[in-house]
Amino acid sequence: MKLAWIAFSERGEKLGRFLADVLGGSVVRGGRDVSLKDWTKARFAVEDGLIFIGACGIAVRAVAPYLESKTTDPAVVVLDENGQFCISLLSGHLGGANDLTRHIAALCGATPVITTATDSNGLFAVDEWARRQDCVIRNPERIKSVSSKLLAGGHIRILSDWEIAGEAPARVEYYLADRMDGVVTEPDVRLSMRYAQNRMDGVVTEPDVRLSMRSAQIQALQVVPRLLVLGVGCRRGTDKEALDRFFKGLMETAGLLPEAVCRICSIDLKADEPGLVAFCAEKGLSLTTFTSEELNAVEGIFTASAFVKDTVGVDNVCERSAVLGSGGRLILRKTAGNGITMALAERPFAPDWRWTYE
Repeated sequence: MKLAWIAFSERGEKLGRFLADVLGGSVVRGGRDVSLKDWTKARFAVEDGLIFIGACGIAVRAVAPYLESKTTDPAVVVLDENGQFCISLLSGHLGGANDLTRHIAALCGATPVITTATDSNGLFAVDEWARRQDCVIRNPERIKSVSSKLLAGGHIRILSDWEIAGEAPARVEYYLADRMDGVVTEPDVRLSMRYAQNRMDGVVTEPDVRLSMRSAQIQALQVVPRLLVLGVGCRRGTDKEALDRFFKGLMETAGLLPEAVCRICSIDLKADEPGLVAFCAEKGLSLTTFTSEELNAVEGIFTASAFVKDTVGVDNVCERSAVLGSGGRLILRKTAGNGITMALAERPFAPDWRWTYE
């Protein structure tokens, strides 16, 4: 977690440096090293967490002009200069401010102040759980309906494509969906959305939460694991727009959600390919490249091309790089067109019920 600290007194700066030595991040003195306004403007969009060591009102006024969404705003935490109270001010669940608050409080002996309703009532927080499982929430506007149901004393149903280890939290009912394993070879193959009947006592009801990387026309809160690694090969000079169109068509045809892609891989000859670099930047994903020797060493059965072998020294770039970058299995073989090839591999995923601070 990338952190930035700002203090407004000698005592606060000393406390901030002590904490930053453990948790990391830069520490500045507001009003001396930099103005509060300039610091907040510069750091808000690039840090995972901002910690204000001073009055709560200072932090509120400083971040107010930059607030956009609970899905994108960084964690904002306030700590008084004496280290007595540590307050989770913004992005408590998705941004990780609640966890950061508890961690800071434990280090300096402060009282953590957490005001999110589910935490205050000791109830399951689905957005916090999603973050801990390295998932993204596709429709965050539905978080409120799930939490409200729990706060009103009801139960929620979670339908998952994976076994979830451990014991489900109170008032959370978990069901396993049918899941088709193996490599997807035809573009119209999709995973089944049927419920496991024996686990639901014969009652089929739409879930409140759906844990899946597959697209579906449902009203549930969609929690998407970041599991997919996209392997890419392309002709020199292929632009970002062409790659984006191809990617969107690939995901739509396969019935997969683009939010599930966590990494893009290729051969090292493409490390400086402008269109590919721009495509990755637009998606907010890193580009990882491998040498032909590394790709040739990947075990498995791949769609070989003699032309590609003669050109770059390996018989397949997209499939091999996807598998190597994921450490998992190929789920969508090479799709080619207009000088572009793409494939998808799925990294291992073992969700559990952890959602509270440890």
